[in-house]
Amino acid sequence: MDAYDQLIRQFLQEDPEVKAPVVRQRLMERGFTGGITIVRQYLHRLRGPCKSRTPFVRFESMPAEQVQIDWGHFGSILYGTTQRKLYALAVCEPFSRMLYVEFTHCQKQDTLHQCLLNAFSFFGGTPKTIVVDNMLTAVIERQGRVIRFNDRFLDFLKVFPITPVACNPGSPHEKGKIESSIKYLRTNFFPLRSFKDLDDINSQVRQWLSDVANVRVHKTTGEHPLDRFQQVHLTPLADLPDCRYTSQLLVHKDFAVRFDTNTYTVPPWTIGKTLTLKADRTSVRLFLLEKEVAAHARCYMRNQRIELAAHVLAVKKLKKRLWYNRDIAAFCSLGKQAVLFLDALIENHQPIQKSICRLLCLKDQYGSASLLWAIEKAAKLKAFGADYVENILYQEMTPTTRHLPVTLKDEALNRIRLTEPCLAEYDSLALKRSHLHDR
Repeated sequence: MDAYDQLIRQFLQEDPEVKAPVVRQRLMERGFTGGITIVRQYLHRLRGPCKSRTPFVRFESMPAEQVQIDWGHFGSILYGTTQRKLYALAVCEPFSRMLYVEFTHCQKQDTLHQCLLNAFSFFGGTPKTIVVDNMLTAVIERQGRVIRFNDRFLDFLKVFPITPVACNPGSPHEKGKIESSIKYLRTNFFPLRSFKDLDDINSQVRQWLSDVANVRVHKTTGEHPLDRFQQVHLTPLADLPDCRYTSQLLVHKDFAVRFDTNTYTVPPWTIGKTLTLKADRTSVRLFLLEKEVAAHARCYMRNQRIELAAHVLAVKKLKKRLWYNRDIAAFCSLGKQAVLFLDALIENHQPIQKSICRLLCLKDQYGSASLLWAIEKAAKLKAFGADYVENILYQEMTPTTRHLPVTLKDEALNRIRLTEPCLAEYDSLALKRSHLHDR
């Protein structure tokens, strides 16, 4: 052990309460071949005798009789400059001591339900009862033996043949198996590890469950949990409910929705519509009615914009298509005020083709100068729409007398509009030629 003395002391500096099995696991990664006893003796010599322990009454349940669940808080994970709290939901089948663990960043109702679904899938079925403490996502109110369970929790459980059981306050021994499992998770899995993100820690804990927790020789049963679990015959799973977090969100003019302090883009044609967001630990999906319109990997940093290249490209194509339209080109040729008004029409979700067609008809009736004056006045009033412009012209301007154009048989020819020429360009060209002539 002397060859590993400095390394063990380093481990104790990182975590003074680290247990012998964890230290032995880390030493074996560096070539250690000794047993657990010598590691325990070495740690005992470095740390001194352990504290006295309080005795408790132990009881056993029958196979598939129940599962016990509990949350544990495990500090936080840093995403860039964003710090997210870290929790673990542990689910234990008491007869076999088979354990399931999933880490999350919250303990909300939807998160609890999704983690339980994942646990049932991991075990391959459901037990007769589920033992919980008095967390609000399971128990709303308690008066002695009268318990009021959370309605959403009961709605979730009614899909399965499971009866909830709540422990008495201040009686951790009533769910001692899961209490021990949380302690075992803290002392055997968590020490001397580093994690990049939520996916990384869940990947590591799944590996730990399969390589360590569920294949170790349990001190109480003297068997491997995985082997003992073969005697457990759970109720097979039926169709699983959708327990993802769900919300109705408006698509803003930047073709994105706001969720968990971040923005996620969607196709630009959904601007102004209300979409259904469904989010789980790894993904964010958006639906219009039953149709999925966007899917993103979930981001746990804050104040980030998560874009898909296809959405940005669709916006560019939409703008390019607008500029190639003849009516829009004719309207924009009126000047900068017309271009700014077009942008305002787009931002306010006005029907572009219909609005531009009406504005050009107003130009024919009142003239370009009057239309631009009305557009400028409407913009100052933040009244973006052809109706407002038409009302301003009707109240304050007089239509110019114009002869109707010749009507042709081909309707497409009747709809041709020419761009407004910029006379300043002709003036500058004439002046340039006169200067050359003078020379």
